[in-house]
Amino acid sequence: MTPRPPQVIAVVGATATGKSELALALAEALGGEVVGADAMQLYRGMDIGTNKLPPQERRGIPHHLLDVLEVTEEAALADYQERAETVIADLIDRGRVPVLVGGSGLYVRAALDHLDIPPTDPDVRARLEAESQEEGGPDRLRARLRELDPEAAAAIEPNNLRRIIRAIEVVELTGRPFAATAPTKRYRRPSLVIGLREDRDVLVARIDARARRMWDSGLLEEVARLDRAGLREGRTASRAIGYAQALAQLDGEIGREEAIERTARATRRYARRQESWWRPDHRVHWLEAGREDLTEAALALARRSAEWGA
Repeated sequence: MTPRPPQVIAVVGATATGKSELALALAEALGGEVVGADAMQLYRGMDIGTNKLPPQERRGIPHHLLDVLEVTEEAALADYQERAETVIADLIDRGRVPVLVGGSGLYVRAALDHLDIPPTDPDVRARLEAESQEEGGPDRLRARLRELDPEAAAAIEPNNLRRIIRAIEVVELTGRPFAATAPTKRYRRPSLVIGLREDRDVLVARIDARARRMWDSGLLEEVARLDRAGLREGRTASRAIGYAQALAQLDGEIGREEAIERTARATRRYARRQESWWRPDHRVHWLEAGREDLTEAALALARRSAEWGA
């Protein structure tokens, strides 16, 4: 079978590797439009803390799936998948190249891969979340997941209670292991995934500088404004890195420097998870983020790859 050219290009990798800038350059060069795949950039008003590219810096290139939710709403993977499929299909029909970019690995996979998203039940979720707030609740939930689905328990970080609760919910509702609902690594349509990687020391320095820049740029004021709009009511938005720490500062629990340090520390952990998520995927074409000819190298990848039909 003759390979078909990719209909979608995705830029992935850890936070602070320059994904947004490369996606913008690729869209500009290939006649494309940018499609977001970042759960937190879906929220209106969450700009500084999510490093959302300001409209004036988008070079006139349309960006999709940004600012589509209020902070009081919960980001749902199934909803994102439906939105992404609609946008991507429309762009292809119009002869535009969808350039998918974002730090949420599962959202990227939901847009690119065959992925049946398991059901959710508000009552089950509420019961498990209530249990997690009880004394010893987190330990009980971890133990339950180890019993129900050892593979999922080994793969999920012990402190990621939200993911643990979701895994238990899926097992209770479907009777299948949480891992059985993972993406199959089989594209819906021909796709090219470009991954950016960076030296760890360089990446840590960038992350630390970004955390401080967020506060210098007015993150605390942004969070105070969103707080008045109901940020704390949002199950997803209020827990976002940077926003949770800024809320703690607003409440007087911690000071500015501690908030910045906690944000940087959480972001470093998140970057490691992102790297771990993409590393086993043999379909990713990796490029060094710091190379001077990054855009040219990415374009060359697209043009000479087997999928591109070269």
